[in-house]
Amino acid sequence: MEKLAFKVNRRVKEVLGSSTLAITARAKELQSQGFDVVNFAAGEPDFDTPLAIKAAAIKAIENGLTKYTPSTGTIELRKAISAKFKKDNQLDYTPNQIAVSCGAKHSIFNIIQVLADDGDEVLIPSPYWVSYPEMVKIAGAVSKFIPASAENNFKITASQLAESITPQTKIFIINSPSNPTGMVYSRQELESLAGICVKHRIFMISDEIYEKLIYDATEYVSVAALSKEAYALTLTVNGVSKAYSMTGWRIGYCAGPQEIMDVIKNFQDHSTSNPASISQAAALEALQSPDESIRAMRDEFRTRRDLMMQEVSRIGGVRYVRPDGAFYLFCDFSKFGSSEVLAKKILDDVNVAVIPGDSFGAPGFLRLSFATSQERIQEGIKRIAQWVKRRETVVSTQ
Repeated sequence: MEKLAFKVNRRVKEVLGSSTLAITARAKELQSQGFDVVNFAAGEPDFDTPLAIKAAAIKAIENGLTKYTPSTGTIELRKAISAKFKKDNQLDYTPNQIAVSCGAKHSIFNIIQVLADDGDEVLIPSPYWVSYPEMVKIAGAVSKFIPASAENNFKITASQLAESITPQTKIFIINSPSNPTGMVYSRQELESLAGICVKHRIFMISDEIYEKLIYDATEYVSVAALSKEAYALTLTVNGVSKAYSMTGWRIGYCAGPQEIMDVIKNFQDHSTSNPASISQAAALEALQSPDESIRAMRDEFRTRRDLMMQEVSRIGGVRYVRPDGAFYLFCDFSKFGSSEVLAKKILDDVNVAVIPGDSFGAPGFLRLSFATSQERIQEGIKRIAQWVKRRETVVSTQ
């Protein structure tokens, strides 16, 4: 068959596929072939969506709530999000300042496409979530990475941020708790970073999707709540995916200055229009329900985190920084070579799926998710430890 010849949009042509999705798909393929794969690649909770939330979705279907809604979400859901911001984050956003989208990823995409233009710089601390730079490419803007070292707990400093700013700088993205590192910025650290952005009139995208998954009594602070000046420059992003184990329901939201949110509404009008009406009904129930399910999941994740750290500590030559949030352990495997090669070999040789750090701007690191059972954590780390030991034995005999 003759190969189809066509020209791809120059911006889209530069966009890389998601390595996290690719590895997860490969792991599922091996599982379908009968292999016992331990999945440390998961970027989603392994818990089921709570029953009350599923029941609300079923009720919405039975009641015929299957039509279009306003493109930025039902007024009921936006009022619930407004109440959540007030209660959890001490933020006053009216329903008209809120846009519901098809996931937090979609919200971040909308913001970047609306605010970033050709040649604008978007400052991104590294390690970073894999999709940020690709979204920036689509907007025609330029990603400028600020390295955050393991020695500084994968956090950038205010001086680093200040030194990275140029006349072309438009946006600063902050993700706390972080994917992939699990680090959480303190109030003082956020005040310093936000102060720099306020001084230079730089917009801040605060990705707060892991907000509810914080351990060890670590304080959570929303960037927009720091000051009225920070509020005026911040686009706050969140969703129901991680806190309520609703990744497949695809509901996220963002809030910010009214003038920007009006443009985001117009942009979404002509792309996805509204998120699924049934998912919106489920999200409404999630936000109005007690937090027992979140607390139970968080407690289990804390136990798993501690177990994974304990097990990984037994692998010689591997280092990590204790995560304060999210459900990832970001491990330095640089002693053993390229993380891209390591991830592939560990999956093929011992059937453990991990994500290479190259995807996050951190070559030599592997991201291990503890969104799996304690038994699977022990089994998976045991396999990796045995693989490392065999590899060292082979190297020493050469």
